[in-house]
Amino acid sequence: MQVLVRKTEGSGDVQCGICGQGFRLYWERTANHEQVGMEMTIREALHRQHMEATDQSAHPVIPFNVPSWPGLPQFSAAALLGGLSSVRRVPALTRPSAN
Repeated sequence: MQVLVRKTEGSGDVQCGICGQGFRLYWERTANHEQVGMEMTIREALHRQHMEATDQSAHPVIPFNVPSWPGLPQFSAAALLGGLSSVRRVPALTRPSAN
């Protein structure tokens, strides 16, 4: 299961146990039992981000995936299936016509 995690101004769906920063979660799957099992992994990822800093700057400004994903976060399964409203679709490139 994949989760897209995005900083929020309010309390969000989950808070960092170190700095209190709130995060909104976008789930690839919506089954409650799967989400409960994933919450510890999310909290551990937030904790690991504090290796360099103890304040809210330890967390990425842009959304990130748990578990990590090599592509752009907004195109992850969690973002697309979880309803992230800021997903911007890139139009397909068109080939120049051969005349």
